[in-house]
Amino acid sequence: MTKRSKKQSAPAPSVDLVNLADYVERFSSKTVVVLGDFVADAFQSGDITRVSREAPVLILKHRETQIVPGGGANAANNFAALGAKVIPITAVGEDETGDRLLEFFREKKVDVFGILRAKGWTTPTKTRFLAGWAHKVGQQVLRVDYEPDHPLPAEIHNKIQSTLARALKKADALAVSDYGFGVASPRALARILSANKRPLLATLDSRYRLTDYKRAGLRSATPNEGEIEALHHTSIGKNLAELERCGRATLFEMKLQSLVVTRGRDGIALFQPGKETVHIPIYGSDQAVDVTGAGDTVLAAYTLGLSAGATPLEAAHLANIAGGLVVMKRGTATVSRAELLEAIGSTASGKTS
Repeated sequence: MTKRSKKQSAPAPSVDLVNLADYVERFSSKTVVVLGDFVADAFQSGDITRVSREAPVLILKHRETQIVPGGGANAANNFAALGAKVIPITAVGEDETGDRLLEFFREKKVDVFGILRAKGWTTPTKTRFLAGWAHKVGQQVLRVDYEPDHPLPAEIHNKIQSTLARALKKADALAVSDYGFGVASPRALARILSANKRPLLATLDSRYRLTDYKRAGLRSATPNEGEIEALHHTSIGKNLAELERCGRATLFEMKLQSLVVTRGRDGIALFQPGKETVHIPIYGSDQAVDVTGAGDTVLAAYTLGLSAGATPLEAAHLANIAGGLVVMKRGTATVSRAELLEAIGSTASGKTS
């Protein structure tokens, strides 16, 4: 029988739910800078009328079009919904979807001075077509993505960096939401954070280049399991030993204080240096309605938890609850501070979720 490693996985230790609620109450006193790729999530809904005679495809009668924040914009929206003051730093095109994102955040009373307009650049847009019968919930039948065909201009990058440096002077935390469209630069971020006169809580959610940020001085990262698998060219599934290997390697390479890996219906795995890995079961039902944007919710709740004074374990529980709530909503959604407090209160019967 092998001797148990000190870093082997452990069941989730209990946390004080009263403390969790206290941290959530402090969210409104926090200012968070969100640096990242703003994406527009468009939903085209239509009623199925018939099957086309030209091809075996459905013909939809258009009912409505909804455009909501996606990508880093959804992360910023989640921070705002949880009660924090948000300072978004990003770039969008001089196009209709860029206009819609700016309008959305202005209506939310979010200061948009850091949302720059890039002439000739396309605001990344993910258009989902939803088909359904009358009085039935539409199902996604097609997605069409509109993406920039060239990188952001150098002058926009320079403006992003100077705006970021100024914004960080009055922030409690920085959250980087990198969806691969080039707004965030690992090298520039490392330079700006090292020049900042006071230590700053900085967290990361990066879809394609997590370890490119290893010299940026980040405290935590919140990748999903698929991103960890792609990073390490492996498959995890139910293999906890492989999850352990990949999580520890990522934690060490990036020199993080904590790493949160979201695992869908398998909950969250929390890695910390010198401590056992903690597996937190999913909050609520494992039959998710829609997982779109759930990682943005986890990033927001985890970052705000740490900013409010929670330990990584406590912040991970907050993020797990928030993530469990948002996947029960359709479309790209957020969780409000009131919803999070209600969920914490509903489990305050002497044990955690």
